Amino acid sequence: MNGEGIEEKKWFGTLLSYAKGSGGRLWASVVFSMISLISGLVPYYLVYRMLDLYIAGELDKAFVIKYSLAALLAYLIKVVCFGISTGISHYVAFNVLEGLRLKVADVFLKAPLGEVYAHSIGEIKSVIIDKIEDIEPPLAHVVPEGAGHILLPIVCFIALAIVDIRVALASLLALPLGLVFMMLTFKLSGKNMAKYQEANASMSSMIVEYVEGIEVIKAFGKTGVSYEKFAGSICNYRDFVIEWLKSTWITMKLAFAFMPATLLGVVPVSILLVNKGSMTVSEMALSVMLAMSMVISMAKIEVFSNGLRQMQYTVLEVKKFLDIPSLVEPETERLPSEFTIEMSDVHFTYDEEQGEVLHGIDLTMPEGSFTALVGPSGGGKSTVAKLIARFWDVTGGSIKIGGIDIRDMKVESLANVVSFVTQDNFLFARSIKENIRLGNPNASDEEVMRAAKAACCDDFIRKLPQGYDTSAGEAGKRLSGGERQRIAIARMMLKDAPIVILDEATAFTDPENETRLQESIANLTKGKTLLVIAHRLSTIKNADRIVVLNDGRIEDAGTQEELMARSPLYNRMWQAHIGARNWAAGNKKEA
Repeated sequence: MNGEGIEEKKWFGTLLSYAKGSGGRLWASVVFSMISLISGLVPYYLVYRMLDLYIAGELDKAFVIKYSLAALLAYLIKVVCFGISTGISHYVAFNVLEGLRLKVADVFLKAPLGEVYAHSIGEIKSVIIDKIEDIEPPLAHVVPEGAGHILLPIVCFIALAIVDIRVALASLLALPLGLVFMMLTFKLSGKNMAKYQEANASMSSMIVEYVEGIEVIKAFGKTGVSYEKFAGSICNYRDFVIEWLKSTWITMKLAFAFMPATLLGVVPVSILLVNKGSMTVSEMALSVMLAMSMVISMAKIEVFSNGLRQMQYTVLEVKKFLDIPSLVEPETERLPSEFTIEMSDVHFTYDEEQGEVLHGIDLTMPEGSFTALVGPSGGGKSTVAKLIARFWDVTGGSIKIGGIDIRDMKVESLANVVSFVTQDNFLFARSIKENIRLGNPNASDEEVMRAAKAACCDDFIRKLPQGYDTSAGEAGKRLSGGERQRIAIARMMLKDAPIVILDEATAFTDPENETRLQESIANLTKGKTLLVIAHRLSTIKNADRIVVLNDGRIEDAGTQEELMARSPLYNRMWQAHIGARNWAAGNKKEA
């Protein structure tokens, strides 16, 4: 279910929609909770009966055993039903947490990258891990137990009314005042809840930024300043929370004092009625026990109401992520039978304030051809590649594969057609083998290793502590940028998609392995539509077509010989590349 169009008042229904069919279980949990709490009243009645019989001189051993066993049975029912209730509610709660996290991940997968990048890592981490986790305690406890604690005072009030209506009304003496203070607390608290969420997200973001950037911080000697920002965000959060609690401290304490104060009226009124002969001592004892049960429930209701409000704010915060717009997918898709890429009058804008970055790109990459994109940094090369993979949608024009607009294909289908390798390659915290197998989940170990050998990474993988079974998280500390790139290329090779996009995919590869890697890529991409973005022009000089992109426009296109003959920009780039390569070779020889 998508979060779009959900009204605030329906937030709980939104939450249960992620229970994966467990909504009925939650209501079963509520029923067991109610049975548990009502069963807890049975011993009070039995004590009242024994006290009544004792005063009348009719209590004997048989009655004591009989009523004691009945009280024990009621207590066992209370414990068992409570255990069943909490077990069911926890099962539902964790199903809801799983559903929410999977949905947020799915939203990110289908959303344009710009929508994802609009949120900081700290904010995303805070929502997916912390905030969604905060839903578990209130959902597992507040809903089932809260329903029971709402029912219990009602049952106790009815029981008190049966004993004596005057005592029942006396039990409500302090309730109106407690409700007033509770509503004031909610009003004061509600004003700052949004600010609290923002302060929490800001602190989380700063913590993640500090930890992830610790290497850069230490390298540039900015430890003091960065730590000051880090500590400042935590102190600001602390100060805000303290001030917030101060603003609600008085009303909250008064609410806790008056809300459950049932004995304030019940005890004196009961004593007065006993003195007048309108109530027996045993009835007074029963009234006090019922009033004490109401005290516990009323106190719980206050605590649970705060938990319920916190859960509401959390769900509405998560809903902002669920409402991230997805790339529009067709109801019925069309799939290409061949893999020529056509870009027709493509315009693209990341942000209206920054202006357009691509200005009417017209480019055709025939099936099975090798096309290279070159040009100055910031010219739009990576943007073109990402638009073909539909990380964003074009703001004008169209991109077609085999004559079919990629917007008429489902995101998953397009992902199966296109392999994309960048210079910034991420490895997941799983084994090296499984990281490569992401390219083809059904691949055998032999196929994984074959791809690794083709990508020139078999040698260094085997030197890791557990070889292919080494966790990439641990290996990440040992692997160079070039080694991580080669693992990503192995993943691409294993996927064997008909369209391959390499965005600076060998930028960090050492010269010794680059030639071998280029040969492997050339062999494995034969017959595929290949698009390569590279600054090392020697790696793409044999391309079928080299496209020079400058300032979001195609400045020229042709073979290496054609561009050398007529393109001043390409000539300058080639000379700069040759000069840099000769300088590096000279330095290596001297060393």
